[in-house]
Amino acid sequence: MGKTAVIFPGQGAQYVGMAKDFYDSFEDSKKVFDEADDVLDIELKKICFEENDDINKTEYTQPAMVAAEVAIYEHLKNAGLKADVFAGLSLGEYSALVAAGAMTLEDGIKTVRRRGILMQNEVPLGMGGMAAVIAMDADKIAEICENTPGKVQIANYNCPGQIVISGQEEAVHLAGETCKASGAKRVVPLKVSGPFHSKMLQGAGEKLKEELKKVEISDSFVPYIANVTADYVTKKEEVKPLLASQVSSSVRWQQTIERLLADGADEFVEIGPGRTLSGFVKKVNRDVKVSSIDKMEDFIQFIGSHVEAGAC
Repeated sequence: MGKTAVIFPGQGAQYVGMAKDFYDSFEDSKKVFDEADDVLDIELKKICFEENDDINKTEYTQPAMVAAEVAIYEHLKNAGLKADVFAGLSLGEYSALVAAGAMTLEDGIKTVRRRGILMQNEVPLGMGGMAAVIAMDADKIAEICENTPGKVQIANYNCPGQIVISGQEEAVHLAGETCKASGAKRVVPLKVSGPFHSKMLQGAGEKLKEELKKVEISDSFVPYIANVTADYVTKKEEVKPLLASQVSSSVRWQQTIERLLADGADEFVEIGPGRTLSGFVKKVNRDVKVSSIDKMEDFIQFIGSHVEAGAC
């Protein structure tokens, strides 16, 4: 028997209107958004559903994304989706924790709101940056970063041929230019508000440790894979240290997918805005079954195909 891995995207995939059709159509999805609104000092539904600029501000993006992803997942679970393992890219790891039963929705939403504020405030705007390096060996990129003056490192191992670097704005630019001169196909600066997953955010990680002291981790939960290690987390005492480290550590997403495949995952279900993670999975193994559920039509198609196959 194969395994089903449910995966959640991170910051950058958000858009106004995400999960609104689920909110409007299903009581279980609506309940998630209503609960998220109740525990925050902001009107999350307005940020998710009505035109606004706040949706792209880190402190608002993070709880909005988790609410949208969990709202979609909750209805899929109730419709019969059975997950064997969870994973999420960066912020998506919190959606994975909630879906796995390791953390309550209330704790997840409150924590990512604080996480977003801490990350936003740790480095002054304009001091840090990120860039995607296309079609270059990861070891070569790491070597270039190490030899570049200033602070720059690999932030994300997304998939074969796509690595993201992060750090001081000038250092990221210099490393990117060296990558291009050394054979990278392209280097694409990312529109982000800070040097995420770099050592420049270690202070934010330390502050997040304090926030995580308020969070209760369940004694038992469905296994998930952590970004920092690309390994399974099965013990409650492992969860908080990994989440604190994640803020300033590389996201090992390609390695996560490779680990899941090696352990028998033969279906990946991406839940949330966009189809980015589905593309990454296909870059690792083009033959694996991948579904992306963002809108109502995705849900209908997914349920239809799985009911026919007897999987839901």
